Amino acid sequence: MRTAFFSLVDRYRRVLVVGLHIALIVLSNYFAFWLRFDGQIPNTEFGLLLDMLPWLIAIRAISFLPFRLYEGLWRYASIWDLRNIVAGVATSSAVFFVFAHSILGLTRYPRSVFLIDALLLVCFMGGARLGRRIYRELAHVDRDKRVLIYGAGDAGEMIVRDMKNNAYYDYEPIGFVDDDPRKTGARIHGVAVLGTRMALPSIIEAHRPHEVLVAMPSAGAATIREVVRALEPYKVAIKTLPGLPDVMDGRLLVSQIRNLKIEDLLARAPVGLDTAPLSRLIKGKRVLVTGAGGSIGSELCRQIAQLEPETLTLYERYENGLFAVANDLATRNLRCTVQSLVGDITDRNRLDTVMDACRPAIIFHAAAHKHVPLMEGNPCEAVKNNVIGTRTVMEVAASHGVERFILISSDKAVNPSSVMGTTKRVAELLVQAMNRQGRTAFLAVRFGNVLASNGSVVLTFMEQIKAGGPVTVTHPDMRRYFMLISEAVQLVLNAAALAEAGAVYVLEMGDQVKLVDMARNLIRLSGFVPDEEIPIVFTGLRPGEKLFEEIAGDDERAEPSGLEKVLRVRPLASRSFDAITVQIDKLERLATDGDVPGTLRQLGQIVPAFQRVAAPATSVAP
Repeated sequence: MRTAFFSLVDRYRRVLVVGLHIALIVLSNYFAFWLRFDGQIPNTEFGLLLDMLPWLIAIRAISFLPFRLYEGLWRYASIWDLRNIVAGVATSSAVFFVFAHSILGLTRYPRSVFLIDALLLVCFMGGARLGRRIYRELAHVDRDKRVLIYGAGDAGEMIVRDMKNNAYYDYEPIGFVDDDPRKTGARIHGVAVLGTRMALPSIIEAHRPHEVLVAMPSAGAATIREVVRALEPYKVAIKTLPGLPDVMDGRLLVSQIRNLKIEDLLARAPVGLDTAPLSRLIKGKRVLVTGAGGSIGSELCRQIAQLEPETLTLYERYENGLFAVANDLATRNLRCTVQSLVGDITDRNRLDTVMDACRPAIIFHAAAHKHVPLMEGNPCEAVKNNVIGTRTVMEVAASHGVERFILISSDKAVNPSSVMGTTKRVAELLVQAMNRQGRTAFLAVRFGNVLASNGSVVLTFMEQIKAGGPVTVTHPDMRRYFMLISEAVQLVLNAAALAEAGAVYVLEMGDQVKLVDMARNLIRLSGFVPDEEIPIVFTGLRPGEKLFEEIAGDDERAEPSGLEKVLRVRPLASRSFDAITVQIDKLERLATDGDVPGTLRQLGQIVPAFQRVAAPATSVAP
């Protein structure tokens, strides 16, 4: 019955709207005379009212057309509608005054009635629209999700307005929390600011929200971490909004609400860097990426492909990873040729064949063994891949006249305590040594842990949380740098465009994050309460691990490179690269022979910061 009624109303809506306006015109005119004569309208004036009423209705009805007073949806009534009502009533009143006094000569028509009539009609028409909007908002009070808005600023205002304006949303805003104590007690669209962060325990206890929406798009990662930490004891879902620059029209809508992610808690790399140097570096060039199927290599391929190289060659020995990235690129509308080649970086003959066929101008060398504990147990294999493999690719690149070779290095190469980090440092020394040979420009770029890359601690934590815990952290003071894959690769490409031969660049990655804090945040973002529902267990440092990472070694100095968030690392003392080359030759022979103790000793000779002289108990000779 109710549905049929509203269907009928919708069908004849325009007729009903015009009819209602006419009724309000009549009503306001009658009450204007009634008020003018203190509730007792004389017969002569009542006759005048009836004689002029048809003219008044016609003038107002026509005058309302250009102001579109018959077209608006009243449940969305706003200041814009009120402005049009005032303009329409004022215009029609002026026309009616001129018509009555100047054309018809009815000077006895009370002047005060014109003003009273106009004021009443504005109130009646505005009230009708406001009543429809109030009915719409009050008719849907039993929504499923009670949401507490953290942030009583512009974003919070926009999102609450959208919640109240749309009857189909499940969200019911129950209040704001804001760190500005001056806002406490104020209301936004009828929703109260309940207090500051310090009042969260009492607010959550009293109002029992289903979700907390962090409505601070411009807040930094440190602020978001503080908010998450404040909500840690409460089993309540945490949501957030996109940043305002990511919203095309500058408006925030309920449909844009999303789960808070671990990326939101990290300091972000700058976006919007000048793309002109990247275009000059890549566009129209032949590019080869080793380790193309890995986390970093695959993202390199995606970003390079968007820069329109002539050809992009993917070189990878792990066929599943290569297949995945090749398929991904095939689905994109690319303006370059993509080649997928299976091969090992230690296979010189295969590399020669590939270089002859592809003739790359630029090589990004991302292939490497990177798992610290595994490499502690397999040092010879780490040397074979990270040192011999890197040297092989560099020598083949130089012999084929490659213009630029970029080594993807690691912050674990700084004052290394692990086999993996030490082999990456040796690879950096190779970059500096090889730069003195031929016309190929060799350079290296370091960065830290990449969030959600293969083997990332974040993925390990997520698997442990999914299994119900416990989440294992090696040490309560363990700290690491973290970056998003896409942002790390963006900065790698910008560093590569700097093109200072023999340079080692390092990316600024903000503050180091304690792994225990990251574990707690991941537990919290997964909907659990840390320590109560998912325990955290400390297992002790693993072989080769350091408590924290560094961006430059004790024998280095980091200085500005001219590019934001990228530093140039310079050695404090020069080294004999001929001597280094001899030492690396010996290291390669030891690793090839499977001499684990000798390999470890030689790594310490080349990189004095690495003082390990004995193989771990779990090591086995290859």
